[in-house]
Order: sequence, then structure tokens, then C-alpha cells
Amino acid sequence: MAQAILDRTDHSRRQARQPLRGRVRRGRSANLLYLPALALFAVFTVYPLVRGAALSFTNWDGYTPNQDFVGMANYLRLLTDPTFHTVLLNTLLYGVGSTLIQQVLGLALAVALDRPSRLRSAARALIYLPVLVSPVIMGTMYYLLFQYNNGTFNDIMTALGQQRAAWLSDPGWATVIIVVVNSLQFTGISMVIYLAGLQSIPGEYYEASSLDGATTWKQFTNITVPLLQPAFAASIVLNLIGGLKLFDIIKVLTAGGPGYSTNSVSTLISVSYFDDQSAGYASAMGVVLFLLILVVSLAVNAVLNRRSLEA
Repeated sequence: MAQAILDRTDHSRRQARQPLRGRVRRGRSANLLYLPALALFAVFTVYPLVRGAALSFTNWDGYTPNQDFVGMANYLRLLTDPTFHTVLLNTLLYGVGSTLIQQVLGLALAVALDRPSRLRSAARALIYLPVLVSPVIMGTMYYLLFQYNNGTFNDIMTALGQQRAAWLSDPGWATVIIVVVNSLQFTGISMVIYLAGLQSIPGEYYEASSLDGATTWKQFTNITVPLLQPAFAASIVLNLIGGLKLFDIIKVLTAGGPGYSTNSVSTLISVSYFDDQSAGYASAMGVVLFLLILVVSLAVNAVLNRRSLEA
């Protein structure tokens, strides 16, 4: 009798062990599916990053095979280069300015379009449409509006008896225009993120607060904003990264001019590599830009996540 019980116990253990082994085997097989993606990531992301960092310690001109090691010379040059200092400030302005505008517009549009309406779907699609347009095309469209000769805004001003304005030749105006154009194009991303966050908030919260006499503004500040903290984190980080590496719109609208006054670090890298033939120096700027985006993104994400947990 005891032997029969032991035999049944061993049989049950073997049956229980077989599905576990099968799951482990299937899990190992599934892990192999990651290999193509990891290979592509290594070839197109990790290798260029490592290679660029290595080139930043050379004086390579980008064309000849000569790559003499110069140590930290390129990074020391960055510390004393007034042009790079100006461009670095421009980059922060593009990133922070665009992010702030996109959050305000995106949240306002999301709240407005979260309400039932016959035109809600069409309005959402129309606002998101610029995201699908190439930044080069978007920049060209706005260039036709702001150009000095035959520009739409200047034609309107002359028709009203006013003088033409050099919108894109004035560093101040050109910087503002770049920030606004970039913000208007990618506001749709913030809107979609905030719409998803709004639709995940239970309606019972608003109903209960209405019974307690809460106004619409109180509901927004005490319910909507705290529960949108994860959406804030995602939207701000995505928009910040996009603004810090801004390239296409600047190239089309101002080409970084007048002088270097509207360049971002991305466009200055292009100028240093192709025009000045200073690939080593351009690589050093690329490393600095990578570290800037990494540090700013991690810091902002950490702060927003901490606030989300506190909320």
C-alpha cells in the first residue's frame, strides 16, 4: 500500500514537472526572438555611439584616413568656444520653450476635445495631422509665411501701410518663430497623451465632487491634474528630447543664421562636420548633446515620477 502511494506521488511530481519544463523551454525559445532587435540596436545605435565617442578624441577631418589622437583637446575647445556657448543656450531654449508651449496647448486641447461633440473625432485628427508631416515640409510652409520678399505676413503688412519686417534675419524673432513652429507641429503628441490620461480617470470622482459642491476649476486642480501625473511625465520627457535635438526646422527656416545665432547643437554639428571639416570636434559636440539629453531627461523623469507617487 505504501509503495503504491509512493508510486502515485512520484508520478504526480513528474507530471507537475513536465509543464514547468515546457514553460522554461518555451521561455528560452521566446528569448531568441529578441536577438534580431538587439542586433539592429547594437549596429545602428550602440556602435555609432561608441564610434562617435572614440572620434571625439581625434582631430579627424571626416574625409581622410588620418585620425590623430588629441586627448581632451576637443572638449577643452568646447569650454572656451563662445559660439558653442551661444548654441548650447539656444538648444536649451528650444527644448524648454517648445515643451512648455506643447504642454499648455496639448492639455487645453485634450480637455476641450474630451467632451462629447459631433466634430470631436475630426478635430482630433486635424490637430494631430501636423505630426505626420515632415519637419522639412512644415519648415518650408512657415518660411513662405515669414520670408522677407513675398512672404505672406510681410505682404499683409505692406497692404496695411506698414514696413516689411525681417522676421528670419533678426535673431530674436527667428528664435521665437522656431520655438513656435516646432511647438505647433508636435502639440498633437501631447494632446493624444493627455487624452489617454483623461479617459483613464473614473467618472465617479467627478460625480462625487459635484455632489460636494466642487466647481469645475476645483475638479481640474484637485482631480484631473494629480491623476494626470504619469501623462505629464511621458509628455514632458518626449517633448523635451525632441526640442533638445531640433534640427530640420532650423535648417529650413534660418540655416542657423544670421551667423550662428539660431543654431542648435545638432545643426552646429552639421556645420562643423561638413563645412569646417572638423569631424572630431563635431563628435565631441555630439557626445555633449547626448549627455545633456540623458541627464535632463533622467532628472525631469525622476522629479515627475516622485510627484506622481506623492500624489
